[in-house]
Amino acid sequence: MIRIVIAAAILALATAASAQQSGSPAAPSLRSDILVSSDIVRIGDLVDNSGASASIAVFRAPDLGGTGNVAVNRVIEALRAHNVIAVDTRGLTEITVTRASRAIGMKEIEARIAQTIATRYGLRNQANLSVTFDRDFRTIHIDPNVSAEFAVSRMSFEPRSGRFDVVLDIPGNAAAGRVPMRFTGIAMETQETVILARPITRGDVLRESDIVIERRPKTEIASDTLRDPQAIIGLAARQALRAGQTVRRTDLTKPELVHRNEPVILVFEAPGLNLTLRGKAVDSGSEGDTVNVVNLQSKRTLQGVVTGPNQVTVLSSVPRATTNVAAISQSSAPARP
Repeated sequence: MIRIVIAAAILALATAASAQQSGSPAAPSLRSDILVSSDIVRIGDLVDNSGASASIAVFRAPDLGGTGNVAVNRVIEALRAHNVIAVDTRGLTEITVTRASRAIGMKEIEARIAQTIATRYGLRNQANLSVTFDRDFRTIHIDPNVSAEFAVSRMSFEPRSGRFDVVLDIPGNAAAGRVPMRFTGIAMETQETVILARPITRGDVLRESDIVIERRPKTEIASDTLRDPQAIIGLAARQALRAGQTVRRTDLTKPELVHRNEPVILVFEAPGLNLTLRGKAVDSGSEGDTVNVVNLQSKRTLQGVVTGPNQVTVLSSVPRATTNVAAISQSSAPARP
């Protein structure tokens, strides 16, 4: 008995070797993942080495860009109906089928609508248009062999409100033609401008970290809106400002370096003379402002120019300052013997 089994095994191996040497076709076997480019699935898509049956259609393919799973027992039944048998299932329980497509996303549609509006309505740069749709939409899938660009078959646009109503078409794409590709929304011309990154309290001096550059609708940007960061940094807020708002010239001023009723250093300058004394500010002021100050030594009120933080310079060209400098010089001169 053992001899018979061994002989049978040797005979099977010899037969297989003989088949390989004679160039016999390999046995058909299932594929696990399939990518099809048409609306039907053929035997040749499902089975390697399917021979003359490869072109026979057996299933409907998923929609463009879609993926579906088919149980292996269903595949085997479909193959048997066309006399394709003895297929190696490779232990699979289901097969994944994906329909190839060219995917078109929201950004591509936004760009096409912006380009059309800019061209038809004389806008300088389509990049300055911000397109917002009334509702979200899924990615559109079209035949991968279609290379044509979007064509606008109908458009209406109201420049004041920015509202648009567009119907798009792709020449040569039968799948997209079954459903009108209509889009509605708002397209607004925008500009880059400076936006506050945080709430600003009155008197705060703006720093680089307090501002960001954003695009805003052109209609929201006033003629005196500051759009250059360098024109803003170092200035102080005249009143409280909220985060996210644009900044206008009237919102800012030079920061106050001298504050009313606060101590200051008085600097007296005259030819050959430079004195510093303690004083008190009567007025608040920014750099370059003329303010009133009190000389705490003489109790006299003088006028000077704010030249630094808590510093006021009294120049000799100011009559009151000149008189005061002379008085101070006389009082501070040493007694002669």
